[in-house]
Amino acid sequence: MPTTVFRLGGRALRAVMAVVLLLRRPRPIHAHGVVFEGDLVLLEGRRASGIRWFDAPPAAAVPVVVRVSRSVGLPPWLPDVWGLGVRWTHDGRDVDLELASTGVGVPGRHFLLPRRSPSRATMSSIFPYRSPQGPVLLAARTMPPRSLPADLDALREAVARHPWVLRLYCASPRGKWHPIGELRLRDPRAGDDPDLRFDIDRNPLPGADSYGWARALRRPSYRLAQGTAVGAGQTRASSTSSTPLSIAENDSTL
Repeated sequence: MPTTVFRLGGRALRAVMAVVLLLRRPRPIHAHGVVFEGDLVLLEGRRASGIRWFDAPPAAAVPVVVRVSRSVGLPPWLPDVWGLGVRWTHDGRDVDLELASTGVGVPGRHFLLPRRSPSRATMSSIFPYRSPQGPVLLAARTMPPRSLPADLDALREAVARHPWVLRLYCASPRGKWHPIGELRLRDPRAGDDPDLRFDIDRNPLPGADSYGWARALRRPSYRLAQGTAVGAGQTRASSTSSTPLSIAENDSTL
């Protein structure tokens, strides 16, 4: 019965997406964004997340490509749902992480929350990942606090002048957030990348999986929005060495 409910919900979301596609192509949502190069650095002494890749990562900073976007594309002076897509390479294949602006507590961390500025948003995975230790949520937020513009062109210029740092967190669905790493965004591309499509089902996190009910709910609209595009534009930076961060030097919870 529960699986049937989520399948029906997935079909309903697909119908909504089909209507939006009549008005906006090729991306029905998150149509415009800014793409950055950057690094993902894991914290020393971090709490085990239960996801193998985060618990036993490479020693060096991991090069990432990140796309930041506004879901509906409302004027910058209005709140919108922010999206954060992150891609890196592991053992020769792409790994994707997708986050969107939500609340922080329970149940708010499972619901989309429009925010005016990306630096004021907490962006979470919404649905938990399935790990050997149980369900795990991931989230990111700007740390240290910083005021960034809501306009995408202005955001590109601001990050070009000063890199944007987001702290990465993990939590159980009802538990406290614990810091596990940092995303350091820099080097914005001159324009958006229409071929850069993230897909957490095709490019999953090593050591984690999606729950069947989550796939049933999101996959129909996901596949419709993605169309026939398989794979994506990939820009891979060279691996760089990095001094590991210590949790003692940073905040302990979100």
